[in-house]
This record gives sequence, C-alpha cells and structure tokens, in this order.
Amino acid sequence: MRRLSTFLAAVAVAATSLVVTSGPSSAAVTLPPLRGVLDYQIGGAYTPASNVQIVIRDVSASPASGKYNVCYINAFQAQEGHDGDWQSDLLLRDANGNKVVDPDWNETLLDLRTADKRTRVAAKVNTWIDQCASKGYQAIEPDNYDSYTRSLSLLTAAQAQEYIKLLSAYAHSKNLAIGQKNTPELAGNRVANGLDFAVTEECGEWEECGDYAGPFANRVLDIEYTDSGRAAACAEWSGRISIVQRDLLVVPAGTSGYVRKTC
Repeated sequence: MRRLSTFLAAVAVAATSLVVTSGPSSAAVTLPPLRGVLDYQIGGAYTPASNVQIVIRDVSASPASGKYNVCYINAFQAQEGHDGDWQSDLLLRDANGNKVVDPDWNETLLDLRTADKRTRVAAKVNTWIDQCASKGYQAIEPDNYDSYTRSLSLLTAAQAQEYIKLLSAYAHSKNLAIGQKNTPELAGNRVANGLDFAVTEECGEWEECGDYAGPFANRVLDIEYTDSGRAAACAEWSGRISIVQRDLLVVPAGTSGYVRKTC
C-alpha cells in the first residue's frame, strides 16, 4: 500500500492522454499521459517541478494547476484512528470479534464479504470520489486493493474485484479514470474490473513492472522507495512507464527526509 482548473489540466495533457471507453459504465475518461513525468504527493501537497505532468495527491488536497491529477483515497481500509467513521459491522472482524488490522499502517480492514456490505462501503467511498470530481481531478487511486491478502483469509480476491467494480463504475460515471493499486496477480482482469491504469509501489524492486505493463499497455505509474528499486525500474522500464522515487512517508518538499528522484 501507499499512500487547476479542469480546462488548463486538459490542455496540458491533451497531446499525450487518450480518451477511452472503459469499464462497466461505458463512460469516456481521460487517461494519464503515457510515460508522463510523475510526482507522488499523498503525504502533503507542494508545488511540483515544472516538467512534472502527473501528480497524485490525497483527496483532502486540491489538484495541482496545469497537471494531470490523480486523487488518492483509502478505499479498502479505515484510516488509522477513524474506525468510528464507519458503521461497526463494516469493519472486518475475526471469529472472536477482534478487528482485523493491517499491521504496517494500523488500519482496520473493511468487510467486503457480502454484496450488501460491499454496496454500503462503496456508498461511503463514492462520497470521496464525488469530492475528487468536484475538485477537478481526472482520476482516482483507490488504495489497498490487496487488503484481502492481509485479511487472515477472511476476504477473497473475488470479493475485492466485485467491490472495485462498484468503484470503477461510479468513477467512470463521474468521468474519472481509475487506477489499479498494486496487486499484480489481478492485473490481467483489469478490463473486466473496469480499471484504466496502474499505480504500483516498487515494481522495480520486486521485478513486477512487466506484470502491469502488459495488461495496462505501459500506462503504469511506479513509485519506488529505494535507490536500488529506482535503478532496477529505470534500467528496464525508463521511457516506457512513469517512474519516480519518493521517501517512504512521502513528506512534502522542504520537510526533513524528503526524497524525490527520477530516471
């Protein structure tokens, strides 16, 4: 996991973006620029470099002027400290009634085991998608698609895909593209699931970039967190996919620990 006007943004990316019909909604969306220079700003917004074409920011932030903007939302887990924002039965619990928590980020997983619960979770997440659309974003990045792999086998890949189909249909109805976050094992199902591009973490480090590049026709936004991962991604994929290295906490420029490097 991990973490403007609409007219100006559209003009800036028109030469490299593609308007497509994708997903169950059959709505037209604008894809990220192919091989566009990327900045990943989910830990805090700052002015991107002039050559940056694609910016990913948290839903709480405003888009960057003149760029293609992707709106980050945590769609499969509750933000740390925000379990109370969810109805209790939508928080995943084990047989003993204990909440199932992502140990890396201390986030409770959302319960997607029934169609009713998936619909109810999606209804809340759709309000964030509405915010993305109203602010002028062109796409969304729903994080933690792979949360089923951390669910103590309580959730399945099939349930995750049925849920993301709800999000993709709604995003497309708002003329927003939607990215698949990580989860290379499901990349081959991207058309059926209504997913338009990929946002990957450390595909160079884990030698997974090809798992996404094929199904998504190289429309891949890769974030690396180490020099070795960036070097591996750049050595094989520079000029084919978008690659940026950021610090693990993706802090804003000017903050201690900030890192941003490209190929």
